[in-house]
Parts: sequence; structure tokens; C-alpha cells
Amino acid sequence: MSTPPDFLPFTRPMIDEQTIAEVGEVLRSGWITTGPKCQALEAALGERFGGRPVRLLNSGTAALELALRVCGIGPGDEVITTPLSWVATANVVLAVGAMPVFVDVDPATRNIDLSRIEAAITPRTRALIPVDLAGLPVDRDALAAIASRHRLRVIEDAAQSFGARWNGREIGSFGDLVCFSFHANKNITTTEGGCIVLNDAQEATQLERLRLQGVERLAGGELEVQAWGAKANLTDVAAAIGLGQLRQVKDFAFARRLLADRYYRRWDASLGFELPPRQVAPAEGNWHMFQPLLPRWLAGRRGEFIAGMREQGIGVGVHYPAMHLFQLFRARGHGPGDFPVAEDIGARILTLPLFPEMRPTDVDRVCQAVAAVTHALRQRTTP
Repeated sequence: MSTPPDFLPFTRPMIDEQTIAEVGEVLRSGWITTGPKCQALEAALGERFGGRPVRLLNSGTAALELALRVCGIGPGDEVITTPLSWVATANVVLAVGAMPVFVDVDPATRNIDLSRIEAAITPRTRALIPVDLAGLPVDRDALAAIASRHRLRVIEDAAQSFGARWNGREIGSFGDLVCFSFHANKNITTTEGGCIVLNDAQEATQLERLRLQGVERLAGGELEVQAWGAKANLTDVAAAIGLGQLRQVKDFAFARRLLADRYYRRWDASLGFELPPRQVAPAEGNWHMFQPLLPRWLAGRRGEFIAGMREQGIGVGVHYPAMHLFQLFRARGHGPGDFPVAEDIGARILTLPLFPEMRPTDVDRVCQAVAAVTHALRQRTTP
């Protein structure tokens, strides 16, 4: 199916000409893998997060997996997380030989329901992986209190929440281990990539070994490898893009807030959709995605709705189905009814266009298309 020239995708990265020129300089330099640009980006991120050590990786997924390994989590351990996330959140737990334990979500925030976590803790529980869905932060105060009571590590899946704040403090500037993604659809990008914010120099050194084959460089050019390591380093080409993105991050955030506010003002409430939660302090989200829920009468017809929107020239995503219903987790004993709130949200959620280059009139166009498609589908339903 061809894409019309005025097609509006649900997201699109914004790379300025200065950044493109700087990538060209890296390519001409001859040093294109991990090098000075990565060091500069790590330093800039560390400064942003209050002087905490930051290490870059080639994906947010790698950041989560290596964070688990920094914590020594492995076979026989359990890690509590949400079923409403990209499947990588649970896949990394499987990758280290541990077991993901799901807890249903809060219908208001769509994040893990913190009031249900303690009932899921067992003697094998070693860590919590909360997810900030669509960039809306999980309650960090309640989360820290649970972790402290039960002596658990917290590995924040902050893949979607770069620039978000909790109680005035930026996500990443506090907490235990914090993992960000810089994938192409995130609020800032390195095309692919991510980082982990660590607690101290010892963890940073451990992470450096883990991300590059476990190699330790000794005096005189000698090498030592004492334990397993991945191949998860970032390139200078990618880091150059990240540095360019950091220059624009305030402008990106401002544009996203204005677009989200316009969605609320232009939305036809009579259509019966449930709009995403308003982002009110202490949770200050970054509007990574704008995600209404379909009316329940349309829940089984999401594919028709998405097709209808595409005919109107509008791209729509689904982020995310409830992952415990995937065959991977059905084979581990999960099934329908286990986490009803996540299942309901996962069956009805839509991701509508929201990215900094959008114009206010683009939001109006999306809202008009939603109304037109909804009315058309209702007519097909009515006898």
C-alpha cells in the first residue's frame, strides 16, 4: 500500500542540519565507533543528572539487561514488572535466566499498580522494573518505600520518560538504576541506543566491562576477561546525533506540551474515547505519546479503526498489547483474565501522532479524522 505524500505518521524524529553536518564530521574523522563523541555525550548526560555516572549502550534493551546483571540477578530470581510495556521489559529478565512476575496496572495512570506489588513479592524477588508508560512517571516515592521495606533493587524502565519529572526532580537524577532508550521514536534519539544512570564509579566500571565482552584493559596494553560480557557499546556516529538532540530537548518538550494540550481542547468528548491521564504534579510527564482508549464498543475493531485512519492519511500505533497474552508468556502459565486492567487497556489503546515538527493544524486534522472514522464504524454497526 503506497503512502500518500501528506501522510501524518504517529511519530517522526527531528534531526536538524547542524547535527547532520556534525555526523558528517565524525564520518570524515575516521573514528566512527565508541570514542570522543560518546565520552562527550556521557559527560553531558551525567551533568544533566546531577553528576551521576552515565554509560551509553546500543539500545535501551541492553541497558535493562546489563542493569540486571550489575545487580547480580540470574537463575532462580524473580523480578516484578508490568504487563503493559514493550516486550523487552520482560524479555531482559528471561535473558538473564530469571522469571518476570507481572502485576496489573493502575487504570488511572496505566503504570504498574504499586498497591499490588507487595502481594507479589516472594523470597525469590530481587528487583522491581517499573515502566513510565508514555512518559508519565511512576510514583517514585511509593516505589522507593516498597523497595526499601523489602530490600529490592529498582531498575527503572525509563525508556519513554527522558525529560519527565517526579516532584520537581528529573527522572534519572535520583533513584537506583535508571535506563533510557534513544530509539528513533523516543523524545530524543541516537537512531538506536540508550544509556544507564548508575550509582557510583564501581557500578560504572562494572558496566563498562559488561558492555564490551567483559574486557578489562591493563597497563602495558594487556587485557583480562574475568566474566561474561555483551557487545553493546554505542558508536560516535550515534552519539553525535544524541549531542545534537540534547541541544534541542527544551524546544522538543515545549512543542510536545502544546500539541498535547491542543488534543484535549480539540477532542470531541461525545465520541466516547478515554483520553490519557492529565500530567499533573508531582508527576510531570514528557508527552512521549498521546494515547486515547477506544470506546468499548470498538474494542474488537481496532484494526478497522486503524485502517480507516490510514485512509484519512493518519498513522496510528498500538503501544502496547498486554504482553502476558503473547505465546511466550502463555507457555509460562499466563492467560486471559490474569491482569484484567492491563488486558482492557491493551485491547483498546491507540497511539496518535505527536512529534515536535507537527503543526497545531495537524492535531485538528487528527481529531477530525478520529470523528469521521468513528462515525463511519458506528454506521456499519447500527442495523
